[in-house]
Amino acid sequence: MNINLKTILVIALFLIGFSSCNAVKEDAPVDQEENNEEGNKDVHVYLTTADRQHEFVKSYVDLKEGSSMSPKTISLDEDEKFQKMDGFGAALTGSTCFNLMQMQESDRKEFLTKTFSKDKGMGQSYVRISIGCSDFSLSEYTLADEPGIENFALQEEETKYVIPILKEVLAINPDVKIMGSPWTAPRWMKVDNLENKNPYNSWTGGHLNPVYYQDYATYFVKWIKAMDENGVPIYSITPQNEPLNDKNSASMVMTWQEQTNFIKEALGPELESNGIETKIYVFDHNYNYDNMNDQMQYPLKIYEDKEAEKYVAGAAYHNYGGDKAELMHVHEQAPDKELVFTETSIGTWNDGHNLEKRLIEDMEEIGLGTLNNWSKGVIVWNLMLDENRGPNREKGCKTCYGAVDIGNDYKTLQKNSHYFVTGHLSSVIQPDAVRIGATGFTNPDIIYTAFKNPDDSYSIVLLNKGGETHRINVSNKEKYFAYDLPSKSVASFKWK
Repeated sequence: MNINLKTILVIALFLIGFSSCNAVKEDAPVDQEENNEEGNKDVHVYLTTADRQHEFVKSYVDLKEGSSMSPKTISLDEDEKFQKMDGFGAALTGSTCFNLMQMQESDRKEFLTKTFSKDKGMGQSYVRISIGCSDFSLSEYTLADEPGIENFALQEEETKYVIPILKEVLAINPDVKIMGSPWTAPRWMKVDNLENKNPYNSWTGGHLNPVYYQDYATYFVKWIKAMDENGVPIYSITPQNEPLNDKNSASMVMTWQEQTNFIKEALGPELESNGIETKIYVFDHNYNYDNMNDQMQYPLKIYEDKEAEKYVAGAAYHNYGGDKAELMHVHEQAPDKELVFTETSIGTWNDGHNLEKRLIEDMEEIGLGTLNNWSKGVIVWNLMLDENRGPNREKGCKTCYGAVDIGNDYKTLQKNSHYFVTGHLSSVIQPDAVRIGATGFTNPDIIYTAFKNPDDSYSIVLLNKGGETHRINVSNKEKYFAYDLPSKSVASFKWK
């Protein structure tokens, strides 16, 4: 009798404990490390914490039926639609491609796969390259340094470094979009000013001589065709990188008045007559227009000229001056035109190796900030620089870091904020995804954006700027999930 009583008591205590555990489980912290392969795979999660304890760690959480009753619920509304996305990525500069080509082939393939593969990596989907040299090229050059457009030819930087890397990227992800931007026209096309039009044989500054508008338009067409012949389709171009910056190496000034005339008189008609559908994005410079009063709202001024406007898809922006709110302002004035964010950098000046600082600030400003202000794409500067911040040139940036820095052994990698920012976006937001409404839980430390993907999956990217973990619920009316978002972290989610 005593033995039976003990047995009954043990069973009762076990059942009470089991019931208590289940009761707690609903509100307990969600396991963000386990179940990677064995458990429920409803919601794919990628987590990066500013302390580097998690660097793009993948896990899964349960998706539950019904609606969340938690006050910390973010509700998605797919009936509220915003912009359709093009993609996310970085610049494949000459310096970046040189560094990549120094790696062992197997190491390079592994890195590019982790960066660009849609099923084995981050799925980065939009890259930017220079037409001729940039300030991160191995030398200063254009594709027609000898006078005469008939002297156009791809140079060693393209044939030995950039094109081979682009072909490897496209083999991994054939859907990667490519944007091209020139830092300068050939020097024989440049003048010191548009009044006297004195020849200007310099890589830095100067203006495009209107006499050569047609030749320069042909230069773009020849480049697009040459790249296509090498298996590299060009999705978009800008007529000039940083057109208000006459200090860069290389550089060329192109005011909105000049860009308007060049597009309507030569570039637009030349692309059209050759059957080239590559998109044109104007401006490609800072939010604050470098504080030049006569250049404010540069893209909007171009749109006012209907002969130029009809060739233009939209405008591109950098963040080296001004505020991302300018994107919203331009969108409100020209809602039928697209916006894309095309350059930002980290370096010694902004504590670029401090992930605790940069991950939070860059995701807020560059990632979520531009998307929530109508940008269709986010492209950061150099994908990869070496540990000496190069290769760089005497007149180029010597204080820049890459999204990834590679050691002098061409094997050791340090992944910086920009790599995680673009990776968190591209891993869950597919090209052609549509940004949708996301409202509910509000907290100054929590920032987010949500999308409906073309495969009918949902995605959301969450940033926790604060020092406390937040348990957040995400609901699309019919289903929801809960997640404990660590302090100072970024997490991205995708589910159906």
